[in-house]
Amino acid sequence: MLLKAMQALGHWRRPCSSYGFSALSLSSPSLGRGRGSSPSPRFPAFSVRRRHRGSGAVRARATALSGSSPDTAHSATPVGIQTSGIVKKINFCQWCGGPTKHEIPDGEEKMRAICTLCGKIAYQNPKMVVGCLIEHDNKVLLCKRNIEPSNGLWTIPAGYMEIGESAAEGAIRETWEEACAEVEVLSPFAQLDIPRIGQTYVIFLAKLRNPHFSPGPESSDCQLFALDDIPFDSLAFSSILVTLKLYVQDVKNGRPRFHYGTINKRPGSSPSDIRAYTLDYHLQS
Repeated sequence: MLLKAMQALGHWRRPCSSYGFSALSLSSPSLGRGRGSSPSPRFPAFSVRRRHRGSGAVRARATALSGSSPDTAHSATPVGIQTSGIVKKINFCQWCGGPTKHEIPDGEEKMRAICTLCGKIAYQNPKMVVGCLIEHDNKVLLCKRNIEPSNGLWTIPAGYMEIGESAAEGAIRETWEEACAEVEVLSPFAQLDIPRIGQTYVIFLAKLRNPHFSPGPESSDCQLFALDDIPFDSLAFSSILVTLKLYVQDVKNGRPRFHYGTINKRPGSSPSDIRAYTLDYHLQS
């Protein structure tokens, strides 16, 4: 759906913002990677059905998969997707400040914080993280984090999407803030859901508009890495490890794909153990 929505944008552009970088530029309606690119790939069809009402799990089946990888050997079989995650307890109403009670509202299935004064229900929704996987001279641009969590570890430029911007605009902004780099988005590369912590990553392939980059306030270093030199043992998050592994595999296979998957951390694992995960429900265009 994301790729189709961006295809409809065509040659859409907007004026430069105060961040000092050029806004999103889509080079062609097919979102190809420059001249001579192949037509946009079609997404595999899939269906989702609820297994039990209120069970907190659904089953999904992927069809029309075009290839597999070591992470996707079982992608064509039904996969249980857990919908439970970490939910913060809300004790006071964000609208009137009144105390809340925690009940399951009529017609719903999950516990919610309900204000005892104004009656409004506080819904907690996932956060969207957007970023750019930047290609330049057969290398990728990584930033060393200068803030917690994962201070001193490497990541791609990425961060939380802001109100009033598109996912691509947010990815461009984050790249400017973390790497002082002006980029052009080429195509969406991956959507990675992390239900346990309520985050969805949307990663775009991008290229540098010029070869200039430097660490922003949240980075202590920025470097271009050849694929064989990517510091896989010093990456900040499981999502970044998955993204870079998928990208390296695509390069080896000779063409980029669009990836969707769910990252589930292994039970009992430490948040800092970025390899303690499974990539479930992996779909590729």
